[in-house]
Amino acid sequence: MSAGKLARIGAVVVMASGGASLAYVDEAWADDYSELLDILKAKGSLTQGEYRGLLAHHLQHVHEAAASAARTQQYVPAARHMGTTAGHAPMRTAMGQAVQPPGQIEIGGNGMDPDYVLAQAQQAAANAQASAASAESTWLAAQHSMGLGGGNSLVRMEKYVPGKGLTFKAGPIDINLSGFINGFYTYNSPAGGMPVAGGVSSGSSGFDSSALRNGLLPAGLILKLSTTQNGIDLAAVMGMYPGIDNAKNGAFNANTGGSPVGLGTAGIDFRQVYVTAGNKKWGTFKIGRDLGIFGGDAILDDATLLSVGSTGSNSAPGNTSLGRIGVGYVYADWIPQISYQSPTIKGFQGTIGILQPLDEFDFSGTDGSGNDYSASSTQHSSPMIQGKVTYDFKVGGLTARIWASFLTQHQQDLTRNEMTMGAASSVLIDGAAHTLSTEASTAVPVVPGQKRGVTAEAGEIGTKLTYGPAQFVGYYYRGSGLGTTGLFFDGVASNGRKRASEGYYVQMMYNFTKKFKLVGSYGVSNLYLAPGEKDPDLVRRNESEVGAAYYKMTDWLNLVAEYAHTSSAAHGPYKESDNSASGGMILLF
Repeated sequence: MSAGKLARIGAVVVMASGGASLAYVDEAWADDYSELLDILKAKGSLTQGEYRGLLAHHLQHVHEAAASAARTQQYVPAARHMGTTAGHAPMRTAMGQAVQPPGQIEIGGNGMDPDYVLAQAQQAAANAQASAASAESTWLAAQHSMGLGGGNSLVRMEKYVPGKGLTFKAGPIDINLSGFINGFYTYNSPAGGMPVAGGVSSGSSGFDSSALRNGLLPAGLILKLSTTQNGIDLAAVMGMYPGIDNAKNGAFNANTGGSPVGLGTAGIDFRQVYVTAGNKKWGTFKIGRDLGIFGGDAILDDATLLSVGSTGSNSAPGNTSLGRIGVGYVYADWIPQISYQSPTIKGFQGTIGILQPLDEFDFSGTDGSGNDYSASSTQHSSPMIQGKVTYDFKVGGLTARIWASFLTQHQQDLTRNEMTMGAASSVLIDGAAHTLSTEASTAVPVVPGQKRGVTAEAGEIGTKLTYGPAQFVGYYYRGSGLGTTGLFFDGVASNGRKRASEGYYVQMMYNFTKKFKLVGSYGVSNLYLAPGEKDPDLVRRNESEVGAAYYKMTDWLNLVAEYAHTSSAAHGPYKESDNSASGGMILLF
């Protein structure tokens, strides 16, 4: 309650009492502020020491105002009649003017002496002013103590909003903690087939597997600090994403297949470390490590984000499952970047950024002769560039978003590994000379002196439509040199030519009640051979069908049951597929 509002309350008390004495006004102030301090103390906003100090400070002002009023009242004489009466002196103001007490002297037969009313009004105004000053002093002291006036002695918690995390205020800084934890039992049953190079199905493994694992999301703990300085909104974000299974060092670090061996430890994936600066008028700049722009909406709108989807390696689970990665979209990844996001203008918003360039990567491995299926690269003279435009709108009961984005990056110094015969060499074994002829894996230029670099390019378009309890997501991408599953995985053939790729997924969700919903989705990722390439074992198509049920027990806790069928097909005759069933829960706060 502001000091001005309390002053108005005091004025009402004076007017309603028909000239109440100062003591009554001060008592009202004391009651109001004592109650205010009691409420702040009960809510934990004030410590015991702060409560006592503020209360003593306020009561001191009240007593000073009361003493001043007592001194003023001695100048107001007692009531008298119109004429002088024996034993009574006429009542006069401090200016020496005669006044009448209320109900004693009539003017015109029935009235109040104006001088007396004026004197009482002047006293009431002085009393109200003193009380307002006391109230303002006490309120400012309370604001300072609570950190609202720039003080830093108190941390307060904002009202909790489900899904928005826990927010605390420390002076001008907002501290937000949010996150999630999940765990699933997953049973995977291979349906048979032959191995497909670069496929995501486990169908050719031949063994059923059970796992206690994370879904597409690991666990997460995200810290966000935000404030406004000189008109600039600033934020710092750090996101830690640990898994529940044992980690295993590999090319994909915490996302490598796990190690289900005793004495193991879980992996910690510090995916997010970035800062933002800007405002709603001029837009926002970001620098640090965060989710990529291209493919970001595709994974964030994927319902398997809250479940498992395609399992990947279920017998030795890593930090996450695949979800729909590689079976509908290419993983956006967490990439160092400098980006700019424009303000929203009539529903439109644009984002552009330069990102850490990534290597072309031979994900499919080597063929039967020991030669790589795909080229790789490690040299980058320019960054990756990504950009996106979104449009949000409503038509009647329909809420919609449409987005489109692009990606481009130049890949330099493409190389591949091929098996070459090494020259005969002489080595010492047990002190004697022996001549050995060896086969060695050697990195050589893809096409010496001719094609040593390519420019990878990709584009995507998607939409998310919500109408009442129903929701639809549709998404499509196409790339050249982009590859499949991960960015630049198998994007360039061993002959140095780019492979084309494309994919899509469609998803339907229906909320039968506020707590229960069903989701069904289908997705495909295709990888085509490069000109002049003949690799019949290389993956041609990964696809999956997923059906899931979600039950929201509380604002935090969701139960999930899911079935997924995943299949992979090569450019030759090889195929494989598997089926998996998962059940578990995910907690989000």
